[in-house]
Amino acid sequence: MRSSLVGLTALIWGCSCAQGAGATSPECVLVKDGSGPRGSTPVRAELVTSGLEVPWGIAFLPGGELLVTERPGRIRLVRAGVLVPQPVATVPLAPGGEAGLLGIALHPGFAQNRFFFVYATVRVEGLKQNRVERWKLSDDSLSATFDGVVFGGIGAAQFHDGGRLRIGPDGMLYVGTGDARDPQRAQNPASLNGKVLRLTPEGAVPADNPLRGNPAFVLGLRNVQGFDWLDSSTLVIADHGPSGDLGRSGHDEVNVARAGDNLGWPTSYGCGRSGTMVVPRLTWRDAVPPGGAAIYRGSAFPDWRGSVLIGVLGSRHLHRVVFDDLRRVALHEVYFEGALGRIREVISGPDGELYLATSNCDGRGDCPPDKDRIVKLVPGTQ
Repeated sequence: MRSSLVGLTALIWGCSCAQGAGATSPECVLVKDGSGPRGSTPVRAELVTSGLEVPWGIAFLPGGELLVTERPGRIRLVRAGVLVPQPVATVPLAPGGEAGLLGIALHPGFAQNRFFFVYATVRVEGLKQNRVERWKLSDDSLSATFDGVVFGGIGAAQFHDGGRLRIGPDGMLYVGTGDARDPQRAQNPASLNGKVLRLTPEGAVPADNPLRGNPAFVLGLRNVQGFDWLDSSTLVIADHGPSGDLGRSGHDEVNVARAGDNLGWPTSYGCGRSGTMVVPRLTWRDAVPPGGAAIYRGSAFPDWRGSVLIGVLGSRHLHRVVFDDLRRVALHEVYFEGALGRIREVISGPDGELYLATSNCDGRGDCPPDKDRIVKLVPGTQ
C-alpha cells in the first residue's frame, strides 16, 4: 500500500527522477550579482520591543498584544510595547543548531478557546522530532499550559527544520517543514519533511488535500520558513537553495504554488526544472537565504499593496517583489541593506502593516546589547 501511494503521488505531482537543473525557464528571474536593486520608497523600522533572544514567530492577540516564540524555548508576551520579563511559558525542547521553539499561530477559535499552536523540536523515545503542539493561554495572557500534541513525527536535524506555522484563508493549519538534512525526503510523498503540510486545527488531514489521507499540500522544498497567500488558493513560498548540498550553492527561491505542486528540490534547482515541477519566479546566484515572508495589505504604503516582502538572513535585507497578472516578477527591490541584520520573521499585523523580527543573536549574526528586536515598517527615512 505504501509503495502504491508513492507511485500515485509521483504521477499526480509530476515527480521526475532526473537530476540536474533541466531547461531554463523564461518565467524565472535570476539575480546574477548581489541581492538586487535598491528600493526607492522612504521607509524606516520603528522599534516595537527589544531584549529578545532569537525571536522566531509572532502571533497578534485580539487586544493588540504580541505572543513571541524564542528559539531557546520561551514564549514571551509583549504588552504595550514592553517585553514582559517573565516568560508566558517555557517549552521542553531538544534544541541544537536551527532546531528549537520555532513557529506560532493562534487557533482560528482563539477568542473563544484561548488555544494557540507552536512548532517545537522535542525528543520522543530517544529520537529528536519536530511537532506541532497546542497550548492554552490564560485569561490575563501572562501564562500558558500545554494542552497536547496536534501533529508529530516530523523529522528533525541540526539544520533544515522548517518551522513556520500559518492559518490559511480556509481556516486550516499550514506547517512548513525542512528536509532535515536528507534531501530525498522532499520528493518522498510518504515523508513529512520538505513540504508545506495542510491540517485541520485538530491535526487531522483535510478530505480535500491533494491526496486522500496525506497531509502534504506542496512538496519539493528544502527549508521553508516563509509563505503567505496571494489569493485563497495560491501561495507564495520562499525556500532555501542548495547552499552546498549535493555540490551546489546559492539559488534560494521565491515560488508561486498551488495545491499539489512540486517545487523540485533536490531534483532541480535555480531557474531549471524537470518535467512538470514548478519553476521559481525569482532566484539568486549568491545565497541570501530567506526567513519569513508576507503579503503587504496595509495602507501606510499604498504602492506596496499586494507586494511580497521577504526577510533574508545571510545577506541581511528585506526584499520587495511585485508580480504581474501572470504571476511573473514585474519589480524586485531591496531595503535595509545591513541596517537590521538578519531578518527571521516577516508578518502582517491586524492593521495590515508589516512587522519584522531580527535573528542577530542566533550565533550567526552580531548580537547587540539590547539583543534581538521586533520592528514595524512605517513611512520615513531610516
